[in-house]
Amino acid sequence: MRKKVIAGNWKMNLGVAESIALINELKPLVADAENVEIVVCPSPQALYSVGQNLNGCRLRLGAQNLYPVAKGAYTGEVSPTMIKEVGCTYCILGHSERREYFKETDEFVNAKIKACIENAITPIICVGESLAEREAGVTFDRVGTQVKGAFKDILAAQAATLVIAYEPIWAIGTGKTATDEQAQEVHAFIRAELVKLYGAAVANEIPVLYGGSVKADNIDGLMAKPDIDGALVGGASLKADGFARIAKFKI
Repeated sequence: MRKKVIAGNWKMNLGVAESIALINELKPLVADAENVEIVVCPSPQALYSVGQNLNGCRLRLGAQNLYPVAKGAYTGEVSPTMIKEVGCTYCILGHSERREYFKETDEFVNAKIKACIENAITPIICVGESLAEREAGVTFDRVGTQVKGAFKDILAAQAATLVIAYEPIWAIGTGKTATDEQAQEVHAFIRAELVKLYGAAVANEIPVLYGGSVKADNIDGLMAKPDIDGALVGGASLKADGFARIAKFKI
């Protein structure tokens, strides 16, 4: 059975003290969550402090980004070894905001994925289409291109350890959510693309998360779908009670 993953992307929110407060409020609320990997992804300056507060806790620490080089003259960037040193076991890569605002390409995302693999960090690889692309009927073309680009030159044994997050860009932070059926349709397509690349055995090991205005009141319907294995949660992950309810989804 594929593992279930609920990951909170805090984006550029919360200072160190606020991050610690949120974690301390969240920990007892998810202590009884079963059969799910729960990941929190704070801003870079809070990673160390949050990581220290996760010792002995079931929560996992993730970064929101990395630069795919161990060290060097890359002002303002954070390396895989740096995020691993502070306790990160996950890293979000290829988020639509990175692709749009910072012009990250499929090739660059692929390089970051390889850097994660080399450092035993699990990447959460984001793919998704814009509203214009959905309305133009090219959702599958766009998502398929991103999936193939992300997994370029990734071996089957490596691919089986990765995580994908389908995030329709038109649903991120807008309050709009893809219907359960719309999300399942794209998740099934992603799974089929993975089958083409690696065969069914490997494809069925890779969790595919849904992201895009995920909330406590829509998580159960999403998680009931056969190809939806969790969620990448934005704004709702900034409230401990709401995020805990998402992590304790009911199907």
